[in-house]
Amino acid sequence: MSATRRVGALLRARRPVLRAQLTLLYSGLFLAVLAGVLLATNLLYGHTAARAPAGTAPGVADSSSRFDVGPALVGLAAAVVALVGAWWLAGRFLRPLHAITTTAQQISATNLNQRLTVRGPDDELTRLGTTLNDLLSRLESAFTAQRHFVANASHELRTPLAGQRTLLQVALADPHADLASLRAACAEAVELGAQQERLIDALLALATSERGIERRSPVELAGLAERALAGRRAETGERGVHIDARLAAARASGDPRLVELLVANLVDNAIRHNRPDGTVEVVTGPAPSGAATITVRNTGPVVPPEDLGRLFQPFQRAGGPRLRHRDGHGLGLAIVAAIAGAHQATVTTRAQAGGGLEITVAFPTDR
Repeated sequence: MSATRRVGALLRARRPVLRAQLTLLYSGLFLAVLAGVLLATNLLYGHTAARAPAGTAPGVADSSSRFDVGPALVGLAAAVVALVGAWWLAGRFLRPLHAITTTAQQISATNLNQRLTVRGPDDELTRLGTTLNDLLSRLESAFTAQRHFVANASHELRTPLAGQRTLLQVALADPHADLASLRAACAEAVELGAQQERLIDALLALATSERGIERRSPVELAGLAERALAGRRAETGERGVHIDARLAAARASGDPRLVELLVANLVDNAIRHNRPDGTVEVVTGPAPSGAATITVRNTGPVVPPEDLGRLFQPFQRAGGPRLRHRDGHGLGLAIVAAIAGAHQATVTTRAQAGGGLEITVAFPTDR
């Protein structure tokens, strides 16, 4: 490193702290006012001396031009008092900020439940402390949700792995196993592997949607809904689910791939969590507010209103903490919520009186 760079780094490292800066500002302002007052007094005194009556002794006139030690000592004492007072005042002003900084440095991912002590009048520092407390509350909720999500995902991934291992161990330990039984065990192991793949794909989709979007494009919700329903005709026929689609033009703005995933998850959720010979109703169109909306209703089990919020959390279901379904992992509505949040879209959920859900997603229009 050159000498110039070393000097520059030293100066940056030795920059005056905020308290010293405030001290210089306060004392400098006070001394500037004092100097102005003394200068005005001196000018007034000099003007008066210049207008002294004729015949005044020369010695008296000459004495006005001599240096007076008294005002200089008064000015020096005033400067010292100003510096000391400004230093004390700056320290008193910055004391709450120092307490906030000290407490914030003590908070980490292991003790996010700690909060800043906010006292005093409703000023800028109090509002700063309140804002930081709100931020810490959100961080604590995010870390708690992340820990629960990791625990649930680990459990969901471990279940098919344990099943695969058990199948293979039983097949290998059977001395009388024939080709048919081995083929059956392998088929079940392949199915469990496919279950793991679907879970991993859902986790990747959830992570991608939570990351947000970088570029927006026009998206037609009616076309995406029609495509999703067309690809699930065989499944609806097997389950005996009737589809009622009323697809009007609804042009939104966002990531087409993520919006298509949102529509697919809404349709899949409505089909899979339905009763035999039930109904799935899909409606697209503009809202009175101008937003592009898609609404999916289905018949199914009765959902208590207090469970509506939990349904959009990973691995959750109505009436219990964990979803156990042969072709789902409880991530469909969590993906819907994440994609809607990334697009600044609103999700409205209503439990139908006869059972089932009505979910409406309103997207900002393409302007």
